[in-house]
Amino acid sequence: MDRFFVELENIDMENKSLNIYGEDVKHISKVLRYSIGDKIEICDGHNKEYICEITDISKETVNLDILEEVKIKRESKIKVKLYQGLPKSTKMDIILQKLTECGVSEIILVSTKRSVVNLDDKKADKKFERWERIVYEAAKQSKRGQVPKLRGVLSFAEALKDMEENDINISPYEAEKSLGIKEVLSSERVKKIVDSKDEVSIGIFIGPEGGFSESENTKIKDSGIDSVSMGPRIFRTETASIVASSITLYELGDIGGM
Repeated sequence: MDRFFVELENIDMENKSLNIYGEDVKHISKVLRYSIGDKIEICDGHNKEYICEITDISKETVNLDILEEVKIKRESKIKVKLYQGLPKSTKMDIILQKLTECGVSEIILVSTKRSVVNLDDKKADKKFERWERIVYEAAKQSKRGQVPKLRGVLSFAEALKDMEENDINISPYEAEKSLGIKEVLSSERVKKIVDSKDEVSIGIFIGPEGGFSESENTKIKDSGIDSVSMGPRIFRTETASIVASSITLYELGDIGGM
């Protein structure tokens, strides 16, 4: 069953009805060719979801009746915030899509020393709109309970400052030899943090093509962020983001569970 997200203000629980507006209207009526009486899944973006029946379709609106509330926990208590050093735009597409599928809560774009992309131009807004749409479509496809946030672009210094708000922070670095990602995530320190909170934020800082410079990695360590190895092989930036997030959500979250 196809899934769509709606804003809370478009849900009328008193009358057990809701409305869909915007681009999803065309997708429902013209692409998927749904009609009156068909059923779809609706999520409010705050972990509540419903089975609904279409009662009317117009050019601007799809009206639905709420048939039942679905009680399924889609989101993990582990809130992964992925800080991504800006890669080339073609790589960003796959990063956004797959991180959403993995269960990442927030994706923050960061300009680093080796970033080759400049978003400070007239096309920046259009790129962000497109990227937000990729995240949204991936959230629908993977049946997320929330649409991950996308924000940035932060400077390297701003990213380090932003990470101070997280409970745990790690940064995969290809030249790291002394500390592995599994060692950190399975440590007593991390276990105590996870066990003591209803919600835990974990920042993962990934470099762009070419990775972090030595000076950047030094600053990362000086900021109290664990510089970690992900093993003997070198990952591309888009692979590193997906692998690091998956390892984290497997070790501490809900990937691999029921």
